[in-house]
Amino acid sequence: MRIAIDAMGGDNAPDEIIAGVLESMELLGENDELILVGPQDVIESQLPPVKSHKGAVRVVHAPDVISMDETPVESLRKKRKSSIAVIAKMAKLNQVDAVISAGNTGASVAAFQMRMRNLSGVNRPGIAVVFPTFEGPVTICDVGANIVCKPLNLYQYGVMAMIYSKHLHGIENPRVGLMSIGQEDAKGNEVVKKARELMKSDPNMNFVGNIEGRDIFNGICDIAVCDGFVGNVILKLTEGLVDGLFKAIKHELMTEKLKLAMEFKPVITRIYRKYDYNVYGGALLLGINGTALICHGSSKSRTIKNAISASKSFYTEKINDKIVEYLSQTSVRTDDESR
Repeated sequence: MRIAIDAMGGDNAPDEIIAGVLESMELLGENDELILVGPQDVIESQLPPVKSHKGAVRVVHAPDVISMDETPVESLRKKRKSSIAVIAKMAKLNQVDAVISAGNTGASVAAFQMRMRNLSGVNRPGIAVVFPTFEGPVTICDVGANIVCKPLNLYQYGVMAMIYSKHLHGIENPRVGLMSIGQEDAKGNEVVKKARELMKSDPNMNFVGNIEGRDIFNGICDIAVCDGFVGNVILKLTEGLVDGLFKAIKHELMTEKLKLAMEFKPVITRIYRKYDYNVYGGALLLGINGTALICHGSSKSRTIKNAISASKSFYTEKINDKIVEYLSQTSVRTDDESR
């Protein structure tokens, strides 16, 4: 498998990106290849010879870099030789089987969708993030690819996340919930209400109805469907809450006797690792004709290593083929343009 990684994406690029690639060498098979894309001199200055009998790492030159605060479409137009644009083009030309970036999310989504195109039957792609919860992993889709959704988009997010959750997380019959402002059928705007009807009409979807934000963490569902605006707010709020909670716990422990703090340190460390989003590597862009992972801007080496592992699993399990097959056979009526 050939995986292209944006070496210049994220707050910690290129150091942590390159380190993650080097740590991933143990994951490679005989025919696997990791391709670092970015300014060649910058990458090679930090990259030791890493060829082995199991796989290889090589560099593809991309002189431009799209920063995190640049406008997605405009930056892609002006910087056609940026690392994001180059990995997307490599995917289009079938030079790689998967792409990974921790860079500008908007630019990544735009480039991947423009170059790789959508899967047959998919209206709009969605970013799927996995939340590690006490009740098990919960997949949220979308968290930023599409902030203005039609009911059809939300229904398809449920389908794609359902297939992803089943085949990569081992949940046999994932429970799909639709984010709303209340669990009652009458709650939500018109888009949510119409999406609910589409989901209810699919006999093969284990739809549990409307869910509220708190339900993500209390075992009500395995999948939470929402538009990208709501999903991104949930994602950032949860990240901030988790970080703040651990800081508060650490502060309280340190104000007590040092011995007590030291006794609790291993417990806190285990909990943090168990609920660390870095474990899942990144967010899959579901619905495009290829394998693409978008990683957090603050990604560390372990994030990149886990993203490489996740891309291999997604590709090997042929998730895209399963999505296309499901949508081609569904009995749900989606011919109304308003859907």
